[in-house]
Amino acid sequence: MKEGFSIVTEVVLPSDYQSLIDVEKIVGDVCDEFGVQEDAFGNVLIAVSEAVNNAIQHGNKNNPEAKVEIKVANQDDTFCIQVKDQGPGFSYQDLPDPTAPENLLKDSGRGVFLMKNLADEVEFQNTGSTVNLYFHK
Repeated sequence: MKEGFSIVTEVVLPSDYQSLIDVEKIVGDVCDEFGVQEDAFGNVLIAVSEAVNNAIQHGNKNNPEAKVEIKVANQDDTFCIQVKDQGPGFSYQDLPDPTAPENLLKDSGRGVFLMKNLADEVEFQNTGSTVNLYFHK
């Protein structure tokens, strides 16, 4: 996460798809607290849900013992939601383009694409096991 952000919330969730229910509440509370416009709520929710889903599935390999950490941080007119898994990371620079004709019918491979198109900025750390999603208020 960039310097100058103050952590306002920290949550540790089990690596379980039921955790996505908690993600919706977390995002709702954050958007209420920061005065995020109602029409932007969906973008935040989808981007964060994709990050958590990827952390569970790809990072933690559906290991119920592994955890997903979520931190919410604030700075002036921007907030950041950080999602961290316990996996080894991934090569986020070399992902196939999900809009390429050969990938259009694939069942997966759109999560990072969605995050990058819904958040104002996406930053990967720790070889990809941590993703920071930045949103303007």
